[in-house]
Amino acid sequence: MITSVDNPRIKEVVRLRRARVRRREGVLIAEGPREVGRALAAGLVARAVYLAPELLPGWEHEHAASDAHHVSAKVLAAMSYRAEPEGVLAVFETPRAELPQTPTLILVAVDIEKPGNLGAMVRTADAAGADAVLFAGRYPDPWNPNAIRASTGAVFTLPVVETTLEDVQALPLQKVAAVVRAQTTYTSANLTEPTALIVGAEDAGLDADWCEAADVQVAIPMHARTADSLNAATSAAILLFEAVRQRG
Repeated sequence: MITSVDNPRIKEVVRLRRARVRRREGVLIAEGPREVGRALAAGLVARAVYLAPELLPGWEHEHAASDAHHVSAKVLAAMSYRAEPEGVLAVFETPRAELPQTPTLILVAVDIEKPGNLGAMVRTADAAGADAVLFAGRYPDPWNPNAIRASTGAVFTLPVVETTLEDVQALPLQKVAAVVRAQTTYTSANLTEPTALIVGAEDAGLDADWCEAADVQVAIPMHARTADSLNAATSAAILLFEAVRQRG
């Protein structure tokens, strides 16, 4: 059992907290029995699994991970993003996903900074039966441990692809952008045809280039006393399930 935070393996995992290091190494970190279990079930390649038996006895036998490195609860806490780790953490090779050849519904998330929002958008897109989620802009990190957790592991099975404005413009899909002051309400737009739904950050929304790239701009009507925008993940959920509703 590893009991020292100075162990080289532990130091390496701590180093992977930085997004640029994970990206360079081509890996992600999953934390918790649900997330690690779903990554294994999805067939991701595990570089290393770290288990604190006192927190999660018998887990490695349930998940055929007999080669897991046993660590103390103190060491796992030092490795973990979470203040209260749930007993298991693993380093996986980042899966390489591609957009399906004939998608009918995709979500494009632009400049979404908060990992929780990123993960929630993937989770909702999966629930709505979308074909993929594309991330663009300044903060495309769907492999942040908190994003993975917020997705409930959906990032392991739904294609998640980094993209650009030019790539989205080239898609043979109707582009529908969420814009606060758009003249068309989201329920009035025709979302039955193959569609890419484009959602920007909740503080700034989509910039002019993304708005101009859209075939249709839609607004979600608000009747707020104070709020001037909706959470990005909430906006994505409303649009995705309007498409589901229209498609019967």
